[in-house]
Amino acid sequence: MVHDVIATCPVCTSELTITRLHCRSCGTALEGEFGVGRFGRLDREQMSLLESFLRSRGNLKEMERELGISYPTVRGRVDSLVRALGLSDGAPTDEPLDEVDADLDETEMASTDAAAARRDILERLARKEISAEDAATQLRGLGA
Repeated sequence: MVHDVIATCPVCTSELTITRLHCRSCGTALEGEFGVGRFGRLDREQMSLLESFLRSRGNLKEMERELGISYPTVRGRVDSLVRALGLSDGAPTDEPLDEVDADLDETEMASTDAAAARRDILERLARKEISAEDAATQLRGLGA
């Protein structure tokens, strides 16, 4: 039975290395120190997000529908995934991530962002990730 390899030590959380590779077909074995690669370091949730990204061909609005989460949440998770893969400098980007952003003018974008931000706050409240007081404060902040 083949199992997925884990990339971090369950004791100290340092990166694990693979020390032996074996071919079941011919019996060849390689010993040494092998990394798991950048995709092997992703946790299950990140890998699931990456799969959704690929299925939707990078369309964040489609990912929003598939995953049942708000657009800002999708965008934030994609940004985190990009950072986890070491593909950014860590700073959030202001560039559009898909054609949906590019098709909206500035007023529509502000309106869409505000509505999506409100939805995201309410979703986090429903999941009990934030308190009612925090949600109210954040919602008031959006109105300003």
